[in-house]
Amino acid sequence: MIKLIAIDLDGTLLTDDKHIAAETVTAIKQASQSGVKVVLCSGRPLTGVAEHLHTLGLSGNDQYVITFNGALVQTIEGRVLIHHTLNYNDYTDLEALSRKLHNHFHVETENHIYTANKNISPYTIGESFYVRMAIRYRAVGDMPANFKISKGMFIDPPEKITELRKKIPQTFLDKYYFVQSEPYFLEVLNKSASKGNALKGLTKRLNLLPENVMAIGDQGNDLSMLQFAGTPVAMGNAIPEAKKLATFITSTNEENGVAKAIQKFVLD
Repeated sequence: MIKLIAIDLDGTLLTDDKHIAAETVTAIKQASQSGVKVVLCSGRPLTGVAEHLHTLGLSGNDQYVITFNGALVQTIEGRVLIHHTLNYNDYTDLEALSRKLHNHFHVETENHIYTANKNISPYTIGESFYVRMAIRYRAVGDMPANFKISKGMFIDPPEKITELRKKIPQTFLDKYYFVQSEPYFLEVLNKSASKGNALKGLTKRLNLLPENVMAIGDQGNDLSMLQFAGTPVAMGNAIPEAKKLATFITSTNEENGVAKAIQKFVLD
């Protein structure tokens, strides 16, 4: 029996114009009212998810959200339950790598985006808009030495990100978790941070098993939670790797795919 639904945001819950379709809102509210936990799982911080939680009528310290691609598990009120973060030494190593490979780079804490790039990437500005967090420019030596970094992001046009992935040294691949959440974002996190690990930690706290979980996603950063869930669902617009892991492929994010999956596996 499904008791928790883990849902990715962009390309899954949200339509292409970044809204939630009315049919999907209705299905999620019905599932929640029947006692099923609905957990939004995003690469965004809590500030970038808040408006969608409000739309869905989800609130309180007994409702949960997975943010920063699994670096944090929080209650909707903001209390951090699980965290897998990066530190200042991680930052200096990754920032130096970005300069060596000539890529833009920024990091995100719970509250701000930090970048040492004087020529701030337009993708950083776009990220700031979507996640509702201010950008702080700081030289490397002026970065707070004690800050907890939820994730780093290499941000550049897709062709540059494709080339970057081929050039990352094995020592970095061994130490960190890299995941491409969008064609123009290559995210880097604590090795223990992933949507799948976050979901595993949350279900353990709630005394649930994988067979009690349905996960719905479309991109590379959703693969780990699809692997964990007893009922993995890929969107019709999902990448091939997600579809291979899924036991059910629903409609696209433009065709109420989330609502149809919830109707099939929970409400019916």
